[in-house]
Order: sequence, then structure tokens, then C-alpha cells
Amino acid sequence: MIELKTPAEIDRMHVAGRFVAEVLTEVGRLADVGVNLLDLEHHVRGMIKRRGAESCYWDYSPSFGKGPFRNVICLSVNDAVLHGLPHDYVLRDGDMLTADIAVMVDGWAADSARTVIVGTPADEDLRIIRATEEALEAAIEVSRPGKRLGDISSAIGAVARDYGYPVNTEFGGHGIGRTMHGEPHVANKGRAGRGLKLRPGLTLALEPWFARTTDQIIYDADGWTIRSADGSRTAHSEHTIAITEEAPKVLTRR
Repeated sequence: MIELKTPAEIDRMHVAGRFVAEVLTEVGRLADVGVNLLDLEHHVRGMIKRRGAESCYWDYSPSFGKGPFRNVICLSVNDAVLHGLPHDYVLRDGDMLTADIAVMVDGWAADSARTVIVGTPADEDLRIIRATEEALEAAIEVSRPGKRLGDISSAIGAVARDYGYPVNTEFGGHGIGRTMHGEPHVANKGRAGRGLKLRPGLTLALEPWFARTTDQIIYDADGWTIRSADGSRTAHSEHTIAITEEAPKVLTRR
């Protein structure tokens, strides 16, 4: 069921969104050559505890995962793009790190992700990050009353096409509010003018992610970490937004 939020409820989601933005800013600041992913995980655990927030990931058990997720942030490196399980890995110069986090504050969720480069950036890595960021902004721009879900998907897919990146549609954006994941699913490619009509109060997590040369994915043995099937590098950008009468409201803007 899709629940439309009142302006007051959107404001409460914005509280969670500001905290999520704070966490991702901090992770981006700390991500450096020689830093262990487990240290980032435990730092974020401390931030969540001090804020009195609740991780949406801890004990998360969807159909595609292997057992309950027992971390508070997804940390995916290089060809890993989604649901990266924090593990004993020390970041190296040139690594691409995607951090994805969702939390609840006073019963309302927000979800966001960003990809950063550790140390020395390569032009092709900067390019794919820029593509996901531009796709996200294009998706936000069309998220207005009267538009349709397909307009969002089409906007994301158009940016990917312009950059020459293939698009996987198995994992994409989603509804969000009192829980992290809800209806509707928002594919990262689709036809404009199709699908659910957008209405004020609809809240969505929009999350374009691309791999450089494939739209196929594989899973690590951990049962969670999703990688590009051909080992090409990946990037992921995500914001939680609310559709309002005036303009889309980005609740996780850093």
C-alpha cells in the first residue's frame, strides 16, 4: 500500500534525512587510504547510538539476502555497488567506495547513498560518479504532481544512455516512510508517461546506479554484496525525496 504523507510527516522524515546526510558526509571525510571498512562501520554505529536513531539495516532479512544483515551501513568497493557487507578490508589509493545508509528517527525513515574516490581519482571513475549524480538530479526534477513513475525512470535511463552506460532494472528506487522499503518500485529505466501518477505526499528513495560495461550482476559468497558481473567499476547516488505541490523536496541533501 502506498501512503501519502502530510506536510508535518514529511518534516519528520526530513529530520531523519538530515541525519543520514550528516552520516554520509562524515563517511566521505573519513574514507582514506589505509582506513578499514570495519572502522567506518563502527564509527557509524556510534553516530547512530548517540543520535538515538535506529538502523534500518540491522536484522534486515529480505528475500534476496543471506540471513539477517548485521551491520548499520552498506560499504561497497570498486565493482561492488549494492548491499556491500562491511568486512576486514583496508582502502587503497584509487578505490571507489559506495556508502549507503538508511535510518529511522522517531518512527520515520530516510535513505541515501554516495560514491567517493579514495586518494587519487581516475577520470573514468569520476565520469561514472558524475553520471549517477546527474541521473539523480534529472529524476528529482521530474518528480512533480501530474507526472508519472515512468517519467522518473525515463529520466534516469536517458542520462545513462547519454553516457553510454547499461542499466540494470532488478534493483532501483522505492517508496519509503514508516519503513525503509515500500511500494512503488522505481526502475532506473522506463518509458515516460507510464505508470503510477505522482501526487503530493508521495515519498521516494531514488537511486540510480550504473556499472561501466554491463547490466548484469553477481553476488558474493556473503550472500549480500552485489557486483558487476564483468568486474567493471560501479557508482551509486541516492536521495530520499518528497513530492509536494510546489517542487520536489530533497530530504537527504548534504
